[in-house]
Amino acid sequence: MGLPWSVVTTTPRTTPGLLAAPAEPLAHGLRPRHLTMMGLGSAIGAGLFLGSGVGIATAGPAVLVSYAIAGALVVLVMRMLAEMAAAMPASGSFSVYAEAALGRWAGFLLGWLYWFMIIMVLGVEVTGVAAIASTWWPQVPQWAVAAVVVAVFGAVNLIGVRHFGEAEFWFAMIKVAAIVGFLVVGLLIVVGVIPVGGSVLGEWAAHGGFAPAGWAGIAAGLLVVVFAFGGIEIVTIAAAEARDPQTAVARATRTILWRILFFYVGSVAIMVALIPWTDADRLASPFVTVLQMAGFDGAARLMEVVVVLALLSAFNANVYATSRMLFSLGERRDAPSVATRVSRREVPWVAVLVSVFFGVVAVLLNWLLPNSILSILLNAVGSALLVVWGLVVVAQLRLRPRLEAAAAEQGRTLPLRSWGYPWLTWVTLGGLVAIVGLMLSDAAARAQLLATGGLVVVILAAYGVTRTVAARRA
Repeated sequence: MGLPWSVVTTTPRTTPGLLAAPAEPLAHGLRPRHLTMMGLGSAIGAGLFLGSGVGIATAGPAVLVSYAIAGALVVLVMRMLAEMAAAMPASGSFSVYAEAALGRWAGFLLGWLYWFMIIMVLGVEVTGVAAIASTWWPQVPQWAVAAVVVAVFGAVNLIGVRHFGEAEFWFAMIKVAAIVGFLVVGLLIVVGVIPVGGSVLGEWAAHGGFAPAGWAGIAAGLLVVVFAFGGIEIVTIAAAEARDPQTAVARATRTILWRILFFYVGSVAIMVALIPWTDADRLASPFVTVLQMAGFDGAARLMEVVVVLALLSAFNANVYATSRMLFSLGERRDAPSVATRVSRREVPWVAVLVSVFFGVVAVLLNWLLPNSILSILLNAVGSALLVVWGLVVVAQLRLRPRLEAAAAEQGRTLPLRSWGYPWLTWVTLGGLVAIVGLMLSDAAARAQLLATGGLVVVILAAYGVTRTVAARRA
């Protein structure tokens, strides 16, 4: 038997031992290929296709250093999260592990912070799809497109986790194919097989060299790109519904982390090799620029389609992530118990409908109040991932000895281990603190940190109120 839950939390719970999967009445229909492609697809999104040009304009070719540093930090954080997920699969993922390591307040904070963050992202994703689709069919109102997207992907999430996994698998496959195609075309240009004009290949010195803005530019680029890797954490949320969860999450995370880093760094390397980093117009859509240089006249429309698919895939995955997090909060009595209701298909249907509903509310805020309350809310979630990552690192630092002891008691070893414990864990935590320091030195990023801090205070205040009310009722 593993360690009883009461040993690792401040409040005894009904969940089984530390190394046993929580008793969640959910299906186990996801396979390792689903988890792998979900992780790839969640991290490869519109941020890479549209946002990479911002980082290049900020740091020049040295943005590759920014991506490498940010990517290394995220790889380490995800390895720690995967270690805990392989040992103790749970639909609440990092929220459950933070609670086990630090107390109930930490689980409450991470669960609701993540839920709120992804709900806001859902609104942005649907709005982005509707905005692009309106340029294809001007006669169709944006609200109609948004309604169709919400209805379709709400249904996909309700009909069963296996169908969700298949849908996300093929969405991710299309995005990965687009990236691979781009890398092949870019490489053919670089080696001279496809002759082009207007590139900066071999002329970096004339544009300020590798690091035109020096270390300050690399640091500024780090602030731009560090959040680009967000989304991989869905693998550990989905692990609870995988067949043989320990093996599935270990197998998936061993491969997707390095593939994502390769796709990001490889794509950006092609861009900085060919596009002047002082050309704001061409950097506005760098993928389109490179394909047009290669003679693909339909590149702009092709990338529009890819971006829409990326947004739809992210919306689908995020509905899943928010519903499972809400379900987990309900199981731990940190959300209304109605959130734990499960359909005959073993889907938490109430949690899915609640997440979809609030995603629609975010869409309405996006259209009705784009420059007031929405900007405040989006600012508040802008650096929320840093809170999630930071508490994941602290949780792993505290849980690793307990996980090893529980595994040894059962006569086995951990299914997956993070590297260099505890020294590399402390290095990772120091890196995240350094990013916070960089953000404090930048006016816009500092505003995000302050807004996120305010959101954290609100959630913790809500935790205090709920605990007080529960104590009085008891």
